[in-house]
Amino acid sequence: MNSNKKNVKSSIINRLKRIEGQVKGIQRMVDEDKCCEDIMIQISAIRSAINKVGGIILDTYIKDCLIESLKKDDSHEKINDLLDTIVKYVK
Repeated sequence: MNSNKKNVKSSIINRLKRIEGQVKGIQRMVDEDKCCEDIMIQISAIRSAINKVGGIILDTYIKDCLIESLKKDDSHEKINDLLDTIVKYVK
C-alpha cells in the first residue's frame, strides 16, 4: 500500500472514530434529557461527517478501483456498478 492510500485510510478511520464519539455523545444527551434542538444539531453534524467519509471513499474508489477496471475489458459493467453505488449513496 502506498503512502497516499495509507494517509487516506488513516483519515477515514480518524473521521469514523470521531463520528462514533459524536453518536455516543448523542446517546448521553438523550439519556440526560438534553434539549431536542441541541440533539438535532449534533445529528446534523454526524450526517455531514458521514457524507464527507462517503465522498472520500467514493473518490478513492473512482480514482483507484474504477480506473484499474477500465483498463480491462469489463469497463461497461464497472461503470454500471459505479452508477448503482452512487444512486445508493445519495438516497
